[in-house]
Amino acid sequence: MPLRARRRRHAVLAGLAALATAAVLSAAPPASAADTWTETGSDRADPLTESQGLTSVEVPAGSPNRYTGIGTIPIGVSSRGWNHVGDPDASYDGHYVEPYQRDDGAAKMFRVQAPGGGWSEYVHALGAGEAPNNSWVAIAPDGQWMLAGEWGTMSRLLVFPTPGVNPDTSPAANLPQVSTVVLDHPVRDVQGCDFTGPTRLLCSSDDPAGTLFGVTKPLLQIDLSAEPGTADVTGHVTALRRLPLRSGCSGTFEAEGVDYDRRTGTLRVIVLSPGFCLLTDSRTYRFTRG
Repeated sequence: MPLRARRRRHAVLAGLAALATAAVLSAAPPASAADTWTETGSDRADPLTESQGLTSVEVPAGSPNRYTGIGTIPIGVSSRGWNHVGDPDASYDGHYVEPYQRDDGAAKMFRVQAPGGGWSEYVHALGAGEAPNNSWVAIAPDGQWMLAGEWGTMSRLLVFPTPGVNPDTSPAANLPQVSTVVLDHPVRDVQGCDFTGPTRLLCSSDDPAGTLFGVTKPLLQIDLSAEPGTADVTGHVTALRRLPLRSGCSGTFEAEGVDYDRRTGTLRVIVLSPGFCLLTDSRTYRFTRG
């Protein structure tokens, strides 16, 4: 999300939190469906702690799902300027990664919790022409490589060695971008992606215009030409369906993070409601492949 818009969103969240303390649109047909994802239910998404992203964690067994939001950023992290967290992911061996950005736009940070519980930070200095937004991360099934995304209309995804997992990474060194996923169709305002297999991603797009795929707020599928690594690969983009936009308030919805739980085959996507209903009826929607 652009920094100015993010500040407005944070101000709304803070105001709604203070008020709380003091006191239909059905799915459109798929635009071009390679897979059909059917809504099976939803849960309330807390606007402070579940408003940016989510991920399922497989290791250790029985781990709860994890969420990010303005209320999950530690004070010690935000006080150093890392004031926005995006959609996280977890590797199959239990490394948990959160993407951070800051207002000065000079670098991005990936905060990693190892399976043993310890935290470390990996900073990436922006490359030429790289947008400062750090909206999401998606760890490839092999664990060694991680994708990340920028905001706006983009024809690429960025590939990094997975911090804390890939042996070529260190908190003491710059985390480099090693390659690019070159998309065959532009995407706009992607807020989260997750792998469903070695070469397939599902992504939530907050696209407000609908000019790229004929639908706003689409669920996207990206099929890679090969598994990500140090060499560039291509990505074929398909719009599967519009995400649900239902609320007691009218106005602008915001599609946020996405998670695919391979153990159950469940896809979950956060959609924030407009206005005051951000507090009352924002939802995490559940889908299964039909």
